[in-house]
Order: sequence, then C-alpha cells, then structure tokens
Amino acid sequence: MAKALRVGLLGYGLAGRVFHAPLIAATPGLRLDAIVTRDPQRREQARQHFPDARLVDDADELWRTPDALDLVVVATPNRQHVPVARAALAAGLPVVVDKPLSPTAAEGRALIDEATERGVPLTVFQNRRWDGDFLTVGRLVEQGELGQVLRFESRFERFRPTIKPGWRELAGPEEAGGALFDLGAHLVDQAVQLFGRVERVYAEVDRRRAGAAVDDDAFVALTHANGVHSHLWMGAVTAQLGPRLRVLGDRAGYTSYGLDVQEAALHDGGRPDQPGWGEVPSDRYGLLGVDGDLRPVPTEPGAYQSFYAQVAAALRDGAPMPVDPRDSVHTVELIELAHRSAAEGVVLPVPTA
Repeated sequence: MAKALRVGLLGYGLAGRVFHAPLIAATPGLRLDAIVTRDPQRREQARQHFPDARLVDDADELWRTPDALDLVVVATPNRQHVPVARAALAAGLPVVVDKPLSPTAAEGRALIDEATERGVPLTVFQNRRWDGDFLTVGRLVEQGELGQVLRFESRFERFRPTIKPGWRELAGPEEAGGALFDLGAHLVDQAVQLFGRVERVYAEVDRRRAGAAVDDDAFVALTHANGVHSHLWMGAVTAQLGPRLRVLGDRAGYTSYGLDVQEAALHDGGRPDQPGWGEVPSDRYGLLGVDGDLRPVPTEPGAYQSFYAQVAAALRDGAPMPVDPRDSVHTVELIELAHRSAAEGVVLPVPTA
C-alpha cells in the first residue's frame, strides 16, 4: 500500500478537535502527523485523542520542515485563515482551510491567485455539502419529485441568549465573527450549490442579545437566476426552532426538522468508519408531498468523510479537490452583499464577472 499522506492540523478548538482531527484520522491514506496548539488544555486533549501525533507550539515549526508533511489543515480563528494559508502555500504545502475561507472576498481571491501561481492545491472545508438532509434535497430536486422548485427555506437556529466569550463574538471586520459568517457560510453555499447563480440579495441582520458586538439574528433572501427564491435564517435567539429545510415546488414540497446527526456524533467521539455512520432514524425522516398526502422519505446518510477521501484522491491521483475555493469566495461575496443590504435597507444586484 502507498505510504499515508502526513497531515498537519493547525488549531485544536471546536473545528480542529470535533471535525477535522477525527475525520482525518478515519480517512484511509491520511495520517494525522502534527497538531499545532499552545493551549495547555487543548494540548492535553490532543495527546489523549491522538497519542501518535506530535504536538507543535507554533506553525513556524512546520514551515521550517515542509518535507515532513504532505497537507496542512487550517482550523484556526477566522482572522488567521489567510495569513496561515499563505504561509503554507509559501512552504509548498497543499492546504485545506476551514470555512469561511477569508474575512473578505478580496483576500480570498488573492489567496487563490497565490495558490495558482505557486501551483499548490487549495480547498475549503464546506462540510455541510455532505449533510444527509442536503443530499436528500439534491436527490429529490434531481429526480423531479418536487416539480419546478419555487422556494427553498433553510435554517440554522439556536437558542443561546447568553453570550459565550470567544473570537466569534468579536466585532472587528478581520474576525469575520457573527452568525452570518459562522452559519451563513454554510447556508449560502448550500443554496448556491442547489440552485445556481444568484441575481439579487436582500438581508436583515441584527444584534438581539444584550451586549452583543456581532450579529446574532439574520435573514437572507437570495433570488436565483432560475427563479428560485432561497430564504435563509440563522441566529442564536430562536426560542422555537423552525424546520431545518423546507423546499416548495409546483408538484410537491419537502420538509425536514433537526440538524444533521454527524456533528453530534463527532462531539460524542463517534467516527465515520463505524457502522451506521450518518444514518437518520426513521422517525426523523422528512415528509414529501402536499398537505393531506404526505409520506416520509428516507434521509440519505450524511458523509463528511467524503471530503477528506476526495482530498486524499486529489493529492495522490490528481482528482479534483472536493470544493473549488472560488465557490467559497463567492459565498463571502454574497455575505458581504447581505451585510450591505441590511445596513442600507435595499435589495442589491449581484455583480456578474
């Protein structure tokens, strides 16, 4: 068998610990070789979870010996995504960057240009493309079960009225904090993947919690070129949660509740190489049809492991990376327009390239 590709993971907070590290470790052909974190508690967690990985205090140690790695994963706070990724590219190391790729679209485009000039692969961890409910909607749309889709509704809602300290609550534009960047980076990406080019953006973005410095309640409306209207909600102060997905067509609709099961499973120590990974129990299946004639539809198994399997294939065999970073730049462009729409109270056109 071919030697496993050695992966360096930068950051061992929520993204690094819960998502990236276990998915890397469960992917055939990849080996979690190095974990970069200074925090004593996180270092101890990393040591317990991955005793064979070396613990590194500073990313500069990785850049001094780039031949010791085959891939770098950037799971740092958002403000560090671009500078850390640039350092990895300068060292000649392929890079996975957690979403959002960058605090601004301009920085994201510059990063892609640098990767292209250096001939070094770059991709973005848009893991929600492998949510089971999202895969199910994609299947239903492709098979024509809904007829012509008219409206797509998507929600990532929580009820967390008390502010939890952390970089996501910091207001500086370089932080890319707040619900729209954190949750909207998933919702906008999913909408564009399903229904294509967006022509207009309208948004309402608010700070609802006492003392909040960043947005914690947002609504975004996207008008797609094919006529579909995507209505996206995200926030931390939703006392009663709406459906996770509701898709309305001229033949039928589909509605599902509850978040994809994979995040909770990873939180609890599960791995995608275990039996039943990503499967949803039948009592949580979404409903397809019209009122008075609804039937449960099995949810496609979620498959976050597909992301790193495709990364490994890209590095070994030259297959495409799982996410084109230009898609993630476009998501940031739409988030920027949403912030501007909310500030000005207007519907904004999306510039064409």
